[in-house]
Amino acid sequence: MNGLWLKVRIWTKVVVFVLVFVYLLCFVYWNTNNTAKFWYWRKREPETGTLFLVLFSFLAGVVTTVLVRAIFRTIRQIRDSRQRGRTERLEREVADMKAKAAMLQTKGNGPAAHASTGG
Repeated sequence: MNGLWLKVRIWTKVVVFVLVFVYLLCFVYWNTNNTAKFWYWRKREPETGTLFLVLFSFLAGVVTTVLVRAIFRTIRQIRDSRQRGRTERLEREVADMKAKAAMLQTKGNGPAAHASTGG
């Protein structure tokens, strides 16, 4: 029974792949001679092939997606870096305060402190 489901799954993938491939072939065949006007600036609308326009639109979308993800990742890294720097600075300040407090405690326990209190 397990082998049957594996065969069904494999054949489903093969059929879907073939259907997508046939669709792409039909798309290329029927759009090879089609042209479209592409506006990119005022009074500039060159006629270009539909496939060329679709290909570059897709590539522009991919590039835009990669750039937007990179921008968001960079912003997140900058925020993390600032937070890390802030945390390190606060940790240094706390360590300095503890060191100063320890110095004050040792000065307060010395012989001069006992003499002034009469001890």
